[in-house]
Amino acid sequence: MYFCHMSFLDEIARRRTFGIISHPDAGKTTLTEKLLLFGGAIQEAGAVKSNKIKKAATSDFMEIERQRGISVATSVLAFLYKDKKINILDTPGHKDFAEDTYRTLTAVDSVIVVIDVAKGVEAQTEKLVEVCRMRNIPIIVFINKLDREGKDAFDLLDEVEQKLGLTTVPLSFPIGMGYDFQGIYNLWNENIRLFEGEQKTTISQSNLIENIDDPALEKAIGSSAKETLAEELELVREVYPRFNQEAYLAGDQQPVFFGSALNNFGVQELLDCFVDIAPPPLAKDSEERTIAPDEDAFSGFVFKIHANMDPKHRDRLAFVKIVSGTFTRNVPYLHVRLKKKLKFSSPNAFFADKKEIVDISYPGDIVGLHDTGNFKIGDTLTSGEQIHFRGIPSFSPEHFRYINNADPMKAKQLNKGIDQLMDEGVAQLFTLELNGRKVVGTVGALQFDVIQYRLEHEYGASCTYENLNVHKACWVEVKAGGEEDFAGFKQTKAKFLAKDKQGQLVYLTDSAFSLQMTQSKYPGVIFHATSEF
Repeated sequence: MYFCHMSFLDEIARRRTFGIISHPDAGKTTLTEKLLLFGGAIQEAGAVKSNKIKKAATSDFMEIERQRGISVATSVLAFLYKDKKINILDTPGHKDFAEDTYRTLTAVDSVIVVIDVAKGVEAQTEKLVEVCRMRNIPIIVFINKLDREGKDAFDLLDEVEQKLGLTTVPLSFPIGMGYDFQGIYNLWNENIRLFEGEQKTTISQSNLIENIDDPALEKAIGSSAKETLAEELELVREVYPRFNQEAYLAGDQQPVFFGSALNNFGVQELLDCFVDIAPPPLAKDSEERTIAPDEDAFSGFVFKIHANMDPKHRDRLAFVKIVSGTFTRNVPYLHVRLKKKLKFSSPNAFFADKKEIVDISYPGDIVGLHDTGNFKIGDTLTSGEQIHFRGIPSFSPEHFRYINNADPMKAKQLNKGIDQLMDEGVAQLFTLELNGRKVVGTVGALQFDVIQYRLEHEYGASCTYENLNVHKACWVEVKAGGEEDFAGFKQTKAKFLAKDKQGQLVYLTDSAFSLQMTQSKYPGVIFHATSEF
């Protein structure tokens, strides 16, 4: 796949690692699939099998996702396009899996946000974009489903600016919308592509018109549509700033593209511009120092763990984002938390929906390492240096239930299953100090179903849940000199105290009011909503 004469720096420069974020149903999985199609990684999209059952989109791995039609696990997909190596990290759009998405955002260098033309900006999208903006991640916006009736293009751009706090720069613009949708004007390349309307599962080169004064345009779309387009483009040029790549890379300006992923329309414009402007792998901060991608020594971190990728073999894959240096098969690397060297005989890379063993990987790449339980989310691997990459916190869950064993013969399987699912970050486990009962905390209620389903299907264990009135899990920190307060707090709140999986003390408070009261009564103790403080 690779040519040895390419230098290390060239390899870094050709990589683009990005995440796609959106609200469920905005068309993210479809867009991912169409990008793979243009990259030649798959031959046709959503191919209908002879028995008329559509096969699930390539990026949805797990059975429960197929049943519910939502992506619950982030997958990694890679393909080559115009000699660039593109790594897509698909993220679950469903709000119950927001934590998985936040973690994935620590591993990307840029983001594409997909917005549904009819629904506009939704709450879920606002939250995720906020995280990108906190980290100054470069963002491109793709407004999808133009062939459906939806909001006016300028209204949508306004909404994106107001609700997401972005500075938009349209790099393509629709000709008509919904039933009147006729094509898009590409401001990046100054040309026009006309929409032909029938479902596209393979790529055909549709009509390309080189400029707005070409008589073929008026002939194709009619004179009033052509006049409207000319007026709108004039308005776009007056109202919106010119595209500035530095501003985009700094997170100060966000290009916008319009299209219809389902009809394969506008996707190529997005991709062609993306490979030109999106950032190659960037430097990353660790607790000790900032690490540049072109350093010789290898470093990387685990941002996701996926259990049982292959139901026939009980294995887990730890997904590692390579930050610097090269990752080579069968070379021992230091697992910083465990202080031991590990080597990997079959690191996986991902091409479309296939895994393959890869000998060498470069910054920006994602490798999947077979794991027998050595990894947790946030672990750092290096050539030997003691560094710790930051920024993968656990958030306080919003839903809490006791988890009980429903089959006394399967206690061992249940414990193993819970243990592994929690390492994967599906949910968080708290063990009550008082009686050792196990409490599962999740960001969304749907995760309880996922846990139950996976315990049964992957571990042969069955569990039941019992409700528990907890408002928030707060990690406890004692201020200098706050020992006396801490002792008093521990005594009065004994039945609300638990340990998380790392053994950190957590206060399971039953209401916002009692948290406030406890905080004012014991000022020497601080309560945190995330585990990384």
